[in-house]
Amino acid sequence: MKTNTGLYMTTAVTRINKTAVVVLAMAALLASCGSDSVKEDVPDCVFPDSPSTGAPGWVCDEPVEGITVSAVGVAEKSAAGHSFMKNMAATDVRVQLAQSMKVHVQNMVKQYAETTGAADSETVDKVNTSVTKQITDETLVGTKIFKTRTSPSGVLYVLLGMDGSVAAAATENALKTSMNNDRALWQQFKAQKGQDELAASIANMKQ
Repeated sequence: MKTNTGLYMTTAVTRINKTAVVVLAMAALLASCGSDSVKEDVPDCVFPDSPSTGAPGWVCDEPVEGITVSAVGVAEKSAAGHSFMKNMAATDVRVQLAQSMKVHVQNMVKQYAETTGAADSETVDKVNTSVTKQITDETLVGTKIFKTRTSPSGVLYVLLGMDGSVAAAATENALKTSMNNDRALWQQFKAQKGQDELAASIANMKQ
């Protein structure tokens, strides 16, 4: 009788232990699933002024198809209205866009040099410095606002940029201006190509 009782108690304890293990395993699984769902719910891009709200990727400087050079402008909420805010945001972003354009042109020149074997790295650096000096607000004449989005707190975000054809024309113009101003430097760079042909070749190279 004692033996049976002891066996019964041992069996009961074993069942309890197995049940506890199963419960713990299920709890761990649920916790893991819950953690994964939380991670998946976090948006890739959020509004800087409303970090709990998802935003379109371009707000976080993700590239947009069809826009070769771009930058994001911001305007605080204003009683003057939406149009005023758009103008303010566009004005705010022009300096950033000019910088983006400079980087774009530098990449064009570098890519051309690497592809054709023209000039050495020192000459390329000097050419890039010369070209980027020519890129000012006047270079950005063909820019336009492609997208706008208002955050939950009323801040307006605008995507200002250039499509491929406008960016190529602006690049070619900056290159030709630089060639006129630094003829000796470009003579070292251009090898056999004429000025117009070289400018067009660089401006139209694909990234």
